[in-house]
Amino acid sequence: MPALPRTAPRTPSPGTHSGRDRLEGERLRLHPPNGSPIEGATLNRHFNALLRRAALRRIRFHDLRHSAATLLLEQGVELVVIKELLGHAHIGVTATVYAHVRLRLQRDAIDLLGNALRNPAQTATRPDNGDEPPLCATPVR
Repeated sequence: MPALPRTAPRTPSPGTHSGRDRLEGERLRLHPPNGSPIEGATLNRHFNALLRRAALRRIRFHDLRHSAATLLLEQGVELVVIKELLGHAHIGVTATVYAHVRLRLQRDAIDLLGNALRNPAQTATRPDNGDEPPLCATPVR
């Protein structure tokens, strides 16, 4: 599979905002050495060969997009940022497609709250990254 060369910065078309897009004006593209567009079947063949060599189950190449978005959401990246990365026109599309992940994260958040209320002396299970105020709990009587 060829390397990912950087293409020339895109020029904004008249009437658009600045030339800065999600990748700071640059796009990454796969192409064979002759510079022609890579055929979808060729990409799939190489991708499936990589999956076989790595002893991974077969998935569609497009599934990597969903995997990346799900991992970002699970790591706490805001939905609006994921929407922009995926190029969705409306956040409702992103929210609908990834609703199952959001529901699981909401259940996890409720579980964390329940644990904190049952045992306020227990320290937070997530490492402190310094961006949030310290977790404090006072027993309610």
